Amino acid sequence: MGGIIAMTALVAAAALAWYEAPSGTPPRAAIFEIFAVTYLVIAIGRLPGFRLDRAGAALVGASLMLAVGGVGIDDISRVIDFDTVALLLGMMIVVGNLRLSGFFRLVTGWTVARARHPLALLATITLTSGLFSAFLLNDAICLVMTPLVADIALRLERNPIPYLLAVAMAANIGSVATITGNPQNILIGGFSHIPYSAFAAALAPVAAAGLLATMGLIAVCYPSEFFNSTTLRLVSARPPHVHGPLAIKSVLVVVVMMAAFFAGQPPAKVALIAGGFMLLTRIVRSERIYREIDWPLLLMFAGLFVVVAGFEKALLTPEVIDGIGRAGLGDTGVLSAVTAVLSNLVSNVPAVLVLRPFVGQTGDPQHAWLVVAMASTLAGNLTVLGSVANLIVVQLARAEGVAIGFWEYFRVGAPLMVLTILLGLWWLSVGAP
Repeated sequence: MGGIIAMTALVAAAALAWYEAPSGTPPRAAIFEIFAVTYLVIAIGRLPGFRLDRAGAALVGASLMLAVGGVGIDDISRVIDFDTVALLLGMMIVVGNLRLSGFFRLVTGWTVARARHPLALLATITLTSGLFSAFLLNDAICLVMTPLVADIALRLERNPIPYLLAVAMAANIGSVATITGNPQNILIGGFSHIPYSAFAAALAPVAAAGLLATMGLIAVCYPSEFFNSTTLRLVSARPPHVHGPLAIKSVLVVVVMMAAFFAGQPPAKVALIAGGFMLLTRIVRSERIYREIDWPLLLMFAGLFVVVAGFEKALLTPEVIDGIGRAGLGDTGVLSAVTAVLSNLVSNVPAVLVLRPFVGQTGDPQHAWLVVAMASTLAGNLTVLGSVANLIVVQLARAEGVAIGFWEYFRVGAPLMVLTILLGLWWLSVGAP
């Protein structure tokens, strides 16, 4: 039934695309349908009855926006934020080299395998996942850490679920700290023009407090696992294949890149230069690096830029934006609640794009963008479906024979989301620089 409804709406939108109002303006009904159905498919994750995923839905929506006249072909280069796409692409290339070099597995395995108590193991996993995710894309960190943590926990004959929850939740929370922690922060960095150092100064304390809250809540929810006198035996992680020269080169590039970010250099420029430099190697074929890039995510970004631009142009008049703004989005608490709900309905990247015109109308847009960055990221801990990082952990854990159910995640993730967002609101209201 869902597929029939979605397809009916798409067909109606396509039919309306050929209609032009007498005034020469594009039909608002068609534009609204295209926008609504695109976001509906993104919320569901696919078009029922068809092999169309989120990236495909964004591309189809963009093509229909072009057909209906909501966006002209000459507008494409203007409405797509190429700085955001360039920053994301450059970061993916750098992180891909780190993964292929074996650096993540080497460092994570070395630290995790030396914990002598379950609480120490939980703390090590949480801090490692959170720290890496603070500066590099959190999804990549979950790809590396999940199999390793599951393997060590099973060989230690411990319950692997709380440790895997720590990987996902810490990756979400740690990524709130900087512009390069996750895709939605990259978007917000491009929209807000907040300097990298100022963004980190405002939100890194929220990430640090959130990681402590993650350890505490997981420990409380699994008392038999952590509140005991168990001493863990020394178990080494399975030795990863490490390519020393590539690992050293990748780490040096990351250090220089982060220094340039904090020095105030344009993040997109720095990331692209770093990514291009990493491709200049005799060690790894370029095709291997290309396979590390999340091309569907880049495609979804480009498509959604077009879909949202058409929607804004036709339907979000200044009067509408002002009216919605007066409804309370200028209030920090209301804005964070709306962001959290919207992020769990349609995912955080689409939510940020929808909120963009309204955030710009608030009294302090930079502060409002920090609130959106905080709430959209921390909202990912509500359910298994709240973020891509969660889904990566759940899917890879299943491959290791560990099943993480919806309620297993929710009983920790829901209170953690509420607690961390409240901490974030407090910090941004009274403590942030």
